[in-house]
Parts: sequence; structure tokens; C-alpha cells
Amino acid sequence: MGQGRLPARRSLGCCVLVLLLLLGGSGSPGTPPPPRGPWAEEQGPVPEGGPWGRARYEAVKKHLGAVGALSKQYWQYVACKVWQEGCEEEEKEQEERQLLPFPGWGFPLVGQDYLEILSAWYCSFGKCCETGDCRIINNITGLEADLSGQLHGQHLAKEVVVRALQGFLQSPRPRKALVLSFHGWSGTGKNFVARLVASHLYRDGLKSECVRVFVSLLHFPHHNYVDSYKAQLQRQLSETLQRCRQALFIFDEAEKLHSSLLDAIRPFLAHHDNEDPVDHQRPIFLFLSNLGGNTINEVALDFWRAGRAREEISMELLEQRLRLELQDTAENSYAHSHLLRESLIDAVVPFLPLEYHHVKLCARDAFRARGLPYTEAALDEVAQMMVFVPKEEKLFSAQGCKSVPQRINYFLP
Repeated sequence: MGQGRLPARRSLGCCVLVLLLLLGGSGSPGTPPPPRGPWAEEQGPVPEGGPWGRARYEAVKKHLGAVGALSKQYWQYVACKVWQEGCEEEEKEQEERQLLPFPGWGFPLVGQDYLEILSAWYCSFGKCCETGDCRIINNITGLEADLSGQLHGQHLAKEVVVRALQGFLQSPRPRKALVLSFHGWSGTGKNFVARLVASHLYRDGLKSECVRVFVSLLHFPHHNYVDSYKAQLQRQLSETLQRCRQALFIFDEAEKLHSSLLDAIRPFLAHHDNEDPVDHQRPIFLFLSNLGGNTINEVALDFWRAGRAREEISMELLEQRLRLELQDTAENSYAHSHLLRESLIDAVVPFLPLEYHHVKLCARDAFRARGLPYTEAALDEVAQMMVFVPKEEKLFSAQGCKSVPQRINYFLP
């Protein structure tokens, strides 16, 4: 009897390989599914044409029918297990098989075992779609770990960013977009954190079609064309949110964003009622700006002169002084200042100036990223290439860690 099952086992093994090739594309065996999203409970059925929808079902059914890979009986079993299609017919035939003298003959056990394994493997990848979008991973644990290990000297930024994102993503129905405003000198980590956020919220990071990056002087350089920019920006925001209900928008050099563009952005930031259709969208906005850098540096310098550790700087102290400067800034012809005055920004995220030992840590990371050996002397040499201010104390790196990776070139063999 065991020998009689060998041909069936080989046939089904080939069938499984065919199905793996046809049904694949969302991952590989052994790859753990991404964490489920925080709003999985409110997600309805997967839309038609989705990763596990009608289009895939019809395509596989047509191909298998053409090559004769599966009998009608086996096809109904797989379709019911994977797509929930034809389950009524499968249940009816199951009842008929149970009436046979030897039920196992009606549906060979080996075939059932193979298909159970196949359907379990295939459906396991559907867990990533419980958020409604397999492009979204929302790995806040990984983000927190990377911020702790790779972002140096920014205890406030780490805490605020993680807490804000976690609260927003766990909210069943947020009533407005999440809007974070990053402030600090160049090279202190604003762009680095934005990249980390993108890579831990989306499978493809900054390359995801759910992420859009706008650089003010690159995308909106001429004030004479601001009306055209406004129409284009509004269309791009709308189209991205239509593709991805959780979208990330990053505006670099936000302090140079013309105020007229606020008309295109404001509708996506403002509060809305729970009954509004936009309630199902979860836009996240990050505005990156050099404004407020002087205030942040003054606070950090005062703490150093008083002999207090920079980790003692509280968010309450810094945010109050930072908001006052930003709202009173002379740059009030720009959209970023209006966002603050209209209370559309949920959190101001300060990035402190970097000290000598922070620059050394950045140099260490740069060596490691390129797989190069390094010594403490080499790290000191890189740090000493940087310019430090104020002139008397030479405490803070004028460029943060911005040019550190380029300095590593001096140490290449």
C-alpha cells in the first residue's frame, strides 16, 4: 500500500512546487510575517484585486486548469482553504465522502496533508495584510532599538518620536494627521530619524509608494509658480493617500516652504469628525527645519556651563522656549510658521547640538557601515577635523555629524 502511494506523492509534490511558484510573490517560506497593524480589528474584507483577491484566484485557477495540475476535487479544496471560494461545494463533497465505505479512498490522505501544509503556508503571509496594506509594517520596536543604538546625543528626540508614533498608530480612529516638527542645527540627525521612521513603518522605506519626500528649494524653488506648485502638491498628497491609507510625507527645509502652499497642506492636517470618510486615512507629516537651532543650542550651553548633564534638559523647558522663538520668527511669510500658530503641529522635536564624543560615535558607525577597521586614534582624528563652537569653549560641532562619512575617505587603504 505504501508503494502505491509513491506516484501520488511525487505528483502532489510537483503540484505543490507549481502552486508555490504561482502563489508566491509576497514572501518566501520561513520568512516570518510582519507584525500586525494596530488597527487590524477595524479592517474589513480584502478588496477585490488585492494580494489575495479575485484576480489572483482566477489567474491561478485558469493556469492550473490549463496544465491539468489539479483535479476539480483538489482545486475546490485549495480554493476553499486559501480564498474561501467554493466552500459550499467542498463541504457537500466532504459529506458525500464521509458516506463512502472507506472515506480515505475518496480523498487520499497524502493529498490532504500536502494541501493542508500548502494552504497554511500560503495563508500565513496574509497576516501582513490585516492592516489592509502589505506595504506597511509599523515596526515601532525596531525603530526604538535603532534610535537607541544609532542616534547619538538626542534623548529628547528619541522619546518624543517613539511616543508620538506609537500613540498615533494605536489609536483606533485618530481625529487628525500626526504632525511632527523637527528642529535643530544641520547634521544633528533630523534627516537620519526621518529615514529610520520610513524604514520601520514601510517595507520599502523611503522607496515605498506610501512615502513622499519634498525638499522646498528643489520642488518649490520659484515663488512665481506657487499656484502651480499648490495644485501639484495637493494632487500628490491626495493620490498618495488614495494608494495608501497610512502615508508618510516628509518636508525637508520646511522653513523655506512658501505660505501659499499651506492651502494645499492644511486640509490634510486639520481635525475632522469621526463620520468623515477621511477618518480611515492615517497621514503622518514630518517637517524638518533648521529654525530654533540657536535657542536649542543656548539651552544646551547653559546646562553645560552650569555643570549639568545634557540628559537633564527636559522637554517642557525646551519646548516652551522653542515655540516662542518659532512663533515670533521673522520668517512668518513661510508656511511652517503658520502651522505652529494654527496649532496644527502635534509635537516640536528638538535636536540638540552634538559634542566631541558624539562625533566620535558617528565616526565609529561610519567605519562599521563600510566594513573598515578603526582605532580610537582614528576616531579622534576624524573628530578633530570638525569645526567646534563657540569660539571659547569649542563644545559643539558646527556641522554635527553631517560630513563625517566623507572624512572616512582619508583612512582608505
